[in-house]
Amino acid sequence: MSALERKDFFSPIAKMMIAAVIIIVLLLVFINSRDLSKVREPDALPTQVLQLRFEDRPDGSIAVIDYKSGKQIDSVQGEAGFVRGTLRGLAQERKRRGLDGGPPFELIYRADGRLTLSDTATGRLVDLESFGPTNAGTFFRLFNASNLVSVSKS
Repeated sequence: MSALERKDFFSPIAKMMIAAVIIIVLLLVFINSRDLSKVREPDALPTQVLQLRFEDRPDGSIAVIDYKSGKQIDSVQGEAGFVRGTLRGLAQERKRRGLDGGPPFELIYRADGRLTLSDTATGRLVDLESFGPTNAGTFFRLFNASNLVSVSKS
């Protein structure tokens, strides 16, 4: 049998597609093996901190409750997609780890103007300003709704 008569099992295009898929899978494995949570700018000191608990209500709203006093300080009504999406992601992480309720979430206003939502149960941080001023503002308004306590710089 001559070289011209022999046929490859895969066409050249199929071989390129298989190679591309293998490269993509290897890149995804590499990226997921890296701890990207440590690739962050250092956080500025907190100037104001709210400890909060969030509860779903039968009417579909989300009650925002001051963790220390137990009093409702605000309510999230309607779509509020960014707030709901952020809280859903944090709640799913707690559920995966077998944590329900428990420690508060902390809404942190930092000296450099950044706003961070911290899950004290899992250690997960969400830099809210990364999603734009409108989205961060939906959380910032909680400072106006509460009796704010400033954090001393010691």
